[in-house]
Amino acid sequence: MDKDPAVTLTGRATADPARDGPLVPDLVTGARTGDKRAWDALVERYAPMIWSICWKYRLGHADAQDVGQSVWLCLVDQLDKIHDPAALPGWLAVTTRRECGRVLGTARRLRAPVYPLDIENLPVPHAEISARLEIPVGSIGPKRSRYLDKLRRDPAISALINAAHGRRGA
Repeated sequence: MDKDPAVTLTGRATADPARDGPLVPDLVTGARTGDKRAWDALVERYAPMIWSICWKYRLGHADAQDVGQSVWLCLVDQLDKIHDPAALPGWLAVTTRRECGRVLGTARRLRAPVYPLDIENLPVPHAEISARLEIPVGSIGPKRSRYLDKLRRDPAISALINAAHGRRGA
């Protein structure tokens, strides 16, 4: 007995949006003109592909949602520039892969080890400053404070500081 490929094991009919319904060029044309049904049909048809690519990159749920949103937003921006609407599935796949790579790269950079600074691993600890300048360790802070005050009173430095404060308040 031949089985109908559109019938699942439960006996229910299934729709294959990539095979059934309007052709991709018709949907792209409709979406370009603001047809919400055409846009919804594109999303329904290609969202599973985008999700599957995200899962292949082993993205978490939140990252996969971010990728999906970015891909659809990119499509909105590029919809008028797509010359061959039939190539849309490939365009979506490539854009999704690039977006997944961007998300993974950002995650790697954010997970870079951060070491808290303490007196032992400061780039220039007070003991080294004291030895180089031949001054007591206890006088470094007060001298630094006096020199910073003197710098702040300089007209050129003062103008830079005031300009920086003015931009923050704007």
